[in-house]
Amino acid sequence: MATDADAVVIGAGIIGAAVALELARSGRRVLCVDKGPAPGAGSTSASSSIIRFSYSTIDAVLTAWEAAACWRDWAGHLGVEDPAGMARFVPAGSLVYRTPDYDGAAVLAAWDDAGIPYEVLDPDALRARFPALDHGSYFPPKRIDDPAFAADATAELHAFYNDDSGYIDDPMLAAHNLAHAAAHHGAIFRFGATVRSIGRRDGRVTGIELDGGEVLTAPVVVNVAGPHSSHVNEIAGVEADMRITTRALRQEVFVVPAPSGLQLTDRAPFVADLDLGQYFRPQVGGTLLVGGTEAACDELEWIADADDFDESASVEGWERATLRLARRVPALGIPPRPVGLAALYDVADDWVPIYDRSSLDGFFMACGTSGNQFKNAPLAGQFMHALVDAAAAGVDHDRDPVQFTGPVTGRTIDLGAFSRRRSPTATSGTVMG
Repeated sequence: MATDADAVVIGAGIIGAAVALELARSGRRVLCVDKGPAPGAGSTSASSSIIRFSYSTIDAVLTAWEAAACWRDWAGHLGVEDPAGMARFVPAGSLVYRTPDYDGAAVLAAWDDAGIPYEVLDPDALRARFPALDHGSYFPPKRIDDPAFAADATAELHAFYNDDSGYIDDPMLAAHNLAHAAAHHGAIFRFGATVRSIGRRDGRVTGIELDGGEVLTAPVVVNVAGPHSSHVNEIAGVEADMRITTRALRQEVFVVPAPSGLQLTDRAPFVADLDLGQYFRPQVGGTLLVGGTEAACDELEWIADADDFDESASVEGWERATLRLARRVPALGIPPRPVGLAALYDVADDWVPIYDRSSLDGFFMACGTSGNQFKNAPLAGQFMHALVDAAAAGVDHDRDPVQFTGPVTGRTIDLGAFSRRRSPTATSGTVMG
């Protein structure tokens, strides 16, 4: 049995659903397949869903800034209301501490270029603005069993702050919203569907085959399989010409009570704390969501099989997260047992995503999102639409990169910045991008 489509999208997470929406809006017959049970049920459901602009390249900054406008007018972006409810943008400023190896100079230069407002805060300003935080520097991040972990602060921190940031209150619902909008334009979603192989003939993709033998034929296939994307690229046979590859990384996030001054009602910020090796943000219910930033002292847990990993948060991870957070938040209240979960990042070598074509004509990739691309899903969908259209028009994106014009800023975003064949980008080497 074969089913015909104009495009098959592999993956119905936040970015896969966005790709399906934009391709369906273009009038294409779209089939979106996912091995999970529902839109966003995989890594998307565990996302911290932070909307921020602290990237070190102008193309990444412009992408996040343009995408934020979509999130703030979510119903307008989708063009349809989801009966299941609508995800909501929650304002929460972004506070980024400066450290000896992350002074933010590249970020602020890009913000100046893009016209993004910000404040630079010295220790006195930090104490006045955010009295619930300890602004001492304990750099570099240390393991909690290191005797130096308990040492006093060696200096006081400086930081930069942007007031336009925030987060999305329900990441899985956001993916459902996108899938609903895509279905409104005719896209069909298939869940519980695992890709067995990628069809090809004469150097072109012909579609996919699912476990069970069903063939879905299409001249366009987009790999948005998240932590499974490297496996999909492997079975498609497109890895040989990629200078940037991806692999799955297990990550843990935790929830702790937020003390006074750090709750949503206090307009508490998202805090990027590379001084201690973590980030945290307020959320509904008077709690803080806490995650790590891949500090050099922390061993990374790479996963060979994205279907085989422990989804339960560990006691060791809990102790590390809470003890580090307690240094920054002196009034922290710690629950008697861990509250958190584990999920996977789809990490690119340089922590910058791949939005690109491949060596197999008609096979495209939106992968390597490295735990920091949830915010960019609306733009990622539009990027992939632009790349598919360009290929259909005979444009060689490898030789002549597609230029995308942001509808809000009118600025050009060079999609070559997200090429699979780029030289590794100099970034922070963490989820911060």
